[in-house]
Amino acid sequence: MTIEKRYDFVFLFDVQDGNPNGDPDAGNLPRIDPQTGEGLVTDVCLKRKVRNFIQMTQNGEHHDIFIREKGILNNLIDEAHEQENVKGKEKGEKTEAARQYMCSRYYDIRTFGAVMTTGKNAGQVRGPVQLTFSRSIDPIMTLEHSITRMAVTNEKDASETGDNRTMGRKFTVPYGLYRCHGFISAHFAKQTGFSENDLELFWQALVNMFDHDHSAARGQMNARGLYVFEHSNNLGDAPADSLFKRIQVAKKDGVETARSFDDYLVSVDDKNLGETKLLRKLG
Repeated sequence: MTIEKRYDFVFLFDVQDGNPNGDPDAGNLPRIDPQTGEGLVTDVCLKRKVRNFIQMTQNGEHHDIFIREKGILNNLIDEAHEQENVKGKEKGEKTEAARQYMCSRYYDIRTFGAVMTTGKNAGQVRGPVQLTFSRSIDPIMTLEHSITRMAVTNEKDASETGDNRTMGRKFTVPYGLYRCHGFISAHFAKQTGFSENDLELFWQALVNMFDHDHSAARGQMNARGLYVFEHSNNLGDAPADSLFKRIQVAKKDGVETARSFDDYLVSVDDKNLGETKLLRKLG
């Protein structure tokens, strides 16, 4: 059964001594707003972690992942056109049948949508779950570190370096608390088949995905808060912006430079929400 209510949510996560989302066009420096100094994490970065969590924890075709690492998308689209219930359709109906097959099989298409017109046409899907760029609560400081590897790649490098050592650079953020806003549309959920079970799995992924994505480059990353506003119907009871303002995050009195989540205070205004419910999945 597809979801029948609209949801808006605020997701808080932090990083300590790591690079949450490097920019390949800037030497893999942490992404930053040059005007404010606030750190940024793209929606694509978080979606990748959600996909990896689903792929790791779920089995079966209904929870397969379309945008997977090193995948060839056109091959997967072509597979849809080889299904018996697609091949048997008239020419004008094949695209829709292939689209329905892709939505049914792939969790990330049902959730985030996809463009499937690059091979055999399976249409375009606008997903019910949309995320904003995440932005740090305060400006971040980017540190650059020299790192040493006590080995070289080949003998040519050995002859050039002499001591079989190579040097590299590593960028980290000492600490940053990031805030992401999300929107879930019941209208688009009906088009993709995004169900109540899919929704619950999405909440689980947000809460747990960092625990299964550790690497030396990312340091310590943790989910710190997930505040979900559940509307009473598919259109919603209030503008998302007015609901997001009910979740306020600020440094505690006396804290000049935040270096942990304990340096922040999260205040939640859950009064006079009317028919909208505030569901705390974390925090």
